[in-house]
Amino acid sequence: MREYTAASGPSAAAIRESAPLTPPFLLADEQIATSHADDQLRRVIGPWGVGINAINSTIGGGIFVIPGLVAAILGPAAILCYLVCGIAVALVLTCFAEIGSFVHRSGGPVAYIEEAFGRLPGFLAWLLYAVGFEVGAGAAIGNILIDTLAIVAPPLAHGVPRVLVFFVFYATLAAVNIRGIQQGMRLSIVTTLAKLLPLLLLIAAGIFFMHWRELRWTGFPPAAKIGEASLLIFFAFQGAEEALCTSAEMRDPARTVPRGIFGAIVALILIYVALQAVSQGVLGSQLGLDSTAPLGNVAARIAGSPGRALMLIGVSVSIFGCLAATVMAAPRSFFLMAEDGTLPAALARVHPRFRTPHIAIATYAGLTFLLSITGAFRSLAVLSSASVLCVYLAICLGALKLRYTREKVPGAFRAPGGPTVGILGGAAVIWLLTYTTRVEFIALGVTIALAVPYFLIRKRMVPRVDS
Repeated sequence: MREYTAASGPSAAAIRESAPLTPPFLLADEQIATSHADDQLRRVIGPWGVGINAINSTIGGGIFVIPGLVAAILGPAAILCYLVCGIAVALVLTCFAEIGSFVHRSGGPVAYIEEAFGRLPGFLAWLLYAVGFEVGAGAAIGNILIDTLAIVAPPLAHGVPRVLVFFVFYATLAAVNIRGIQQGMRLSIVTTLAKLLPLLLLIAAGIFFMHWRELRWTGFPPAAKIGEASLLIFFAFQGAEEALCTSAEMRDPARTVPRGIFGAIVALILIYVALQAVSQGVLGSQLGLDSTAPLGNVAARIAGSPGRALMLIGVSVSIFGCLAATVMAAPRSFFLMAEDGTLPAALARVHPRFRTPHIAIATYAGLTFLLSITGAFRSLAVLSSASVLCVYLAICLGALKLRYTREKVPGAFRAPGGPTVGILGGAAVIWLLTYTTRVEFIALGVTIALAVPYFLIRKRMVPRVDS
C-alpha cells in the first residue's frame, strides 16, 4: 500500500476523486482495506480510555428518570429487568468486541457492518445510527441540558441567548476534539468522573436510609410487563458502542476493545442495579409515582435541598459528558463514509498538525447545532429505537458471518461457545424489536427507500479505491 502524509501528499479521498471510473460490479467487493487517511490518525487510546468513554456515552440524563418509570411497571421486581437487559447488552457488546478486535477502522458499528455485509448495508447503518441516532440524540439531549440550565438562568429558555449558548457549546466541544484525540479523551475522563461522583455518593449514602422490606417481591411479572420495562432499560444501556468509533485511534485494538467494553458493561450493570435498589429502598411505593425526578427525590430524602441540588448538577454534568463523548466518537462515522466515497471527500481530510478528522468533527457539531435550534431533531426521534436495534441485530449477524467466512486473525478476540453468543444476542434484539412501534418501522422503511437511490447514484459517480 502506498502511504501519504497530510503534509506531503494527497489524501485517500483526493486520490479516489481523481481515479478513473471502474465497472460498478467491482464496487461490490466486501473486503475493506485499511484506508490511507486512517493511517494518518494517532493510535493513543488504550483499554481504560475505551471503557471510560463507553461509560460516558451510556450514562446520560435517562438514568435520572428511568428508576421511576420501570418501578411504575414492575415495582420492586424492576431489578430483575436490569439483570435481563444487562445480560442481553453483554451478548450484543461481545459481538461488537469480536469484530472490533480485528476491524481497526474509524466508524465503529458502521465499519463493522460494512466489513460483514458490504458498502450499501454500511451506508444504511451510517444513516440510521450516525444520523438518525447520534445526531438526533445529540440535539435532543443538548436541549435537555439547556432546559436544565434554564431553571437557574431563565433567559436561556428561548430566543437569542439560547441560540448563542448552543453555538458556544458545540463550537467548544468541536474545538477540543479537533485539537487532538487526547484532548477529547481528557475531557471525557473528567466528565465521566464528575457524573459518577454524585451517583456513587447517592448509592453510598442511600444504603443507610433504605427500608429493605421495600425490595421484596412475590410472583413472577407477566412477560408483557417485562418486555415493556426491558425496552426502557435497554436504551439506558445503549451508547457503549460509540466508544468503538475511534477504532483507528486505538493501541492494539485486539486487546483494547474487549477489555474496555467488558469493563464498561460490568460497571454499568453494577451502577444501574445499585441505583434502582437504593431508589426502591428509600422511596418504596412512591418511586413508581415519580416519573420526573426520582433520583432527585431520593437525594432530597437523604440530604434535603442540598441533595436535590446535587442531583440537578449531576443531570447537567451527565448530559454534558454524554455529548462530549458523542462529539468525539460520532464524526468518525462521517469520516469513514467519506473515505468510501459515499459522502463528500472533504470529510475524509485529516488535520496536518493535530492528526484528527477536523472537517468531519466540525460538520457533525454544526449539524447537531442546527437541529438543536430548529427542533428538527424531533422528526429523527421516531427512528431512534428501531434503527439502533436494527444496527445491533446486524452486528450480531455480522459477527456470525465473519467468524465463518473470514480467515482467523492472530490475537483477535473470539467469543466462547462458538455461534451461541451471536445467536442469543440476535434473539434478544429481535425480542426487543417486537416492542417498538409501528410508526418507528414506517419511518425506518421510508428512510431506507430514500437512501438507496442516493447510494446507487453516488456509487457510480465516485467509485471506491481499495488499494
